[in-house]
Amino acid sequence: MMTISLIWGIVVAVCCCLWLILGMRRRQMGEPPLENGLIPYLGCALKFGANPLEFLRANQRKHGHVFTCRLMGNYVHFITNPLSYQKVLCHGKYLDWKKFHFATSAKAFGHRSIDPSDGNTTDNISKTFVKTLQGDGLNSLTEAMMENLQLVMRRPLVSKSKVPAWVTEGMYSFCYRVMFEAGYLTLFGKDLTGQDAQKRHILNNLDHFKEFDKIFPALVAGLPIHVFKTAHHAREKLAEGLRHENLGKRDHISELVRFLNDMLSTLDDMDKAKTHLAILWASQANTIPATFWSLFQMIRSPEAMKAATEEVNKTLENAGQKISFDGSPICLNQMQLNAMPVLDSIIKESLRLSSASLNIRTAKEDFTLHLQDSSYNIRKDDIIALYPQLMHLDPEIYPDPLTFKYDRYLDENRKTKTTFYSNGIKLKYYYMPFGSGATICPGRIFAVQEIKQFLILMLSYFELELVESQVKCPPLNQSRAGLGILPPLNDIEFKYKFKHL
Repeated sequence: MMTISLIWGIVVAVCCCLWLILGMRRRQMGEPPLENGLIPYLGCALKFGANPLEFLRANQRKHGHVFTCRLMGNYVHFITNPLSYQKVLCHGKYLDWKKFHFATSAKAFGHRSIDPSDGNTTDNISKTFVKTLQGDGLNSLTEAMMENLQLVMRRPLVSKSKVPAWVTEGMYSFCYRVMFEAGYLTLFGKDLTGQDAQKRHILNNLDHFKEFDKIFPALVAGLPIHVFKTAHHAREKLAEGLRHENLGKRDHISELVRFLNDMLSTLDDMDKAKTHLAILWASQANTIPATFWSLFQMIRSPEAMKAATEEVNKTLENAGQKISFDGSPICLNQMQLNAMPVLDSIIKESLRLSSASLNIRTAKEDFTLHLQDSSYNIRKDDIIALYPQLMHLDPEIYPDPLTFKYDRYLDENRKTKTTFYSNGIKLKYYYMPFGSGATICPGRIFAVQEIKQFLILMLSYFELELVESQVKCPPLNQSRAGLGILPPLNDIEFKYKFKHL
């Protein structure tokens, strides 16, 4: 037994040595500094995954603003100077953003490829997102979300006399269940069979979504979902509920889902259902933690609470809206929601402190990347990556970067501030929680609108308090770094009760 173990140990050691000698990439002239890492295939992935921000800062100090790391078999060129972001995006003809994103979606959600180059869809899929998530198409989504948020929030009034005046709950849990239910109803409509069936359906889907979302980073990293039996079952149950025959039992399905269903005509019913699941995940996975951070940061800052409450009251008054439990629900149009710079600033500042997105593009061919102060040779199939958290926490751009300042994005006239500088130069890109260029999230406007609606309704209907008034800000859950908004590592208890109106 010892002999067999020794032989295997020698074989592994020899393979590792051969990889170090033959398998490691060698930096060629004109290429960025290279970090191969010592582990075959993984490269620097473990160090990066443990703390991406500190890993990138350390390499930035060692190599400068541009360097290459091997991560999970890929060579990733990190561009860390925000003044270079615009230059990177100017090389669009050499870069493919679809390849990675479409492949990741198919792998994580289990549908056939929706990459237009594979012939199952057309480039019009991008136009569908723009048509239904921006401009006039956004109106119906925004109105439905406002209605559904109030449906969920005001439901406890039915049994109001049977519950204590104050309700104590984990804030993240509260945001999760409210935003998930309202968002699900907004995208996929209401159950025609009645409220009881709808409530059971939502609760089951909420549990399945949490189970699936928990292992999502592992799926993006390349692990097969079959390794996670419970999560695999949860994914299949979520998709089953989104099949055509089940959607046929629902009313007021969004234009986005209906248009996407028509666009994917070459896919079978289950593949379509799994693309709908991708839409559900994209609409919830980052919006839920973003909602938590916006509410948490607002409540723990008396100045933010005061300014936000005043803005909400003024907006409702100007719109002729009265807050009432018995009367009509609050209704604000896009123009009114857009004219709320204080809430905008609170949301932006909350996302600045919690976002850790990784903007990725794949090189279509060998080319030279020209930046403002240097040029680098990039090989075909290598990845160009921007990690905006480095910029969001840069003290030169954002003084005292770890402190929440609700008015950081307000100018001296209390309007939206758009001028931020690095090295004395005005930045075009200074706030990037939703990506950039062709990879920018098409649903970003709706995401901000629904968070804003949530805050408006919380301030209008409820009295809000933290259970522990001087509670510390919970640490960020780094396991989801690269995917967008990081959730809190632990929940924060808060109290809420309906106002006496």
